[in-house]
Amino acid sequence: MKVDKEYVIRLNGFDLGQVIDGLEVRADAWRMTANYLETGEAPEGFVIEECDDAEEARKLEGHYRRIIGTLMEQMEGQR
Repeated sequence: MKVDKEYVIRLNGFDLGQVIDGLEVRADAWRMTANYLETGEAPEGFVIEECDDAEEARKLEGHYRRIIGTLMEQMEGQR
């Protein structure tokens, strides 16, 4: 994977928490999409994300989890 330019973005703690929460929601959506594609089961009211297969959904979930991990690591490093 090509690594693009890195950015330094400043947020207060509350805003950073909101960003992380939003990323968690997206990661969970991809996790549940992969689960649906593998098992045919999903929570009521859940909207399946559009992708080719469960493997793609798992990769997207992993991408979101990596971003969350990076943010958490940087946040912890500044406490």
